[in-house]
Amino acid sequence: MAFFSRQDDNQPLTGRLALGVEYDGTHYCGWQRLRQAPSVQGALETALSKIAAAPVRVLCSGRTDSGVHATRQIVHFDAPVARTQKAWLFGANAQLPRDIAVRWLKPVADDFHARFSALARRYRYLILNQPTRPVMERNNVTWCREPLDAERMHRAAQALVGEHDFSSYRAAGCQSKVPVRHLHFIEVRRLGPLVMIDVQANAFLHHMIRNIAGVLVAVGRGDEDETYPARLLALRDRKLGNVTAPACGLHFVDVRFDERFALPEEPVGPNLMAFLGDWTGERDMIPDTPLMRRRRVWPKWIDDQGRVVDQHPQATTEAGEEVSP
Repeated sequence: MAFFSRQDDNQPLTGRLALGVEYDGTHYCGWQRLRQAPSVQGALETALSKIAAAPVRVLCSGRTDSGVHATRQIVHFDAPVARTQKAWLFGANAQLPRDIAVRWLKPVADDFHARFSALARRYRYLILNQPTRPVMERNNVTWCREPLDAERMHRAAQALVGEHDFSSYRAAGCQSKVPVRHLHFIEVRRLGPLVMIDVQANAFLHHMIRNIAGVLVAVGRGDEDETYPARLLALRDRKLGNVTAPACGLHFVDVRFDERFALPEEPVGPNLMAFLGDWTGERDMIPDTPLMRRRRVWPKWIDDQGRVVDQHPQATTEAGEEVSP
């Protein structure tokens, strides 16, 4: 299989490095580093800093919430010292707790950015639909004891595809200034006792997928009709929305970048779904929009005449922090 590749132990790597990271989010406050609680970012930075014997700061493609899992979180950092690929990869995994692992590591161009270069993010939400509570999968699925009609859920979900104002599907405390997102696809499938919601967009609002899942479960149970997701979307009011589905069923499974970065492809997670045989990159379905064209050339910019210029005049804040295109 393609992801069984030999790790180089001869050539020291410096500059910008990209990582593919997997984690079980059950015991973490989420991705983002916090002083008062354990985080995935904090654990990863601690491990890499020990390998480098110097402070390391990492940046990710998407900040997951407390209890949310990831099988392909893309991360980058600028190596403060030279270490071989094998040293970075196996050294980090030796230092990380058992519920976090680095799957691969490779050097990337200096203009690669795990967040701002990302074209699309993909998640899978897993629901175990059976009368009794789960045991073996209890931390990786959401349990629903009432029968769900997955086909009905799928039909209802198609109203969300495209570019919309998702205010009704964002968290009450969502800090994003713009509620508009472009949903590339959403599918709902039944796989034995499992119901899987598979969704990709350019980006997601806080709790957006979990709120979509809550709405679709209401449709699948028969509590609401198939027009419910569309009606809720048109209201643009979170106060009129449905329940937020639990975090444990949500998995961050892919991030898409421009082909020039040549990041490794791997089976789409979680491993519970490996029997489907899906690989990352097989169905990008990324629309050719102005936003996507800007992302492909970031940190350069496309001006009003369609020309690529060196940099957007507001590409950094006064504090020197990069801002999204």
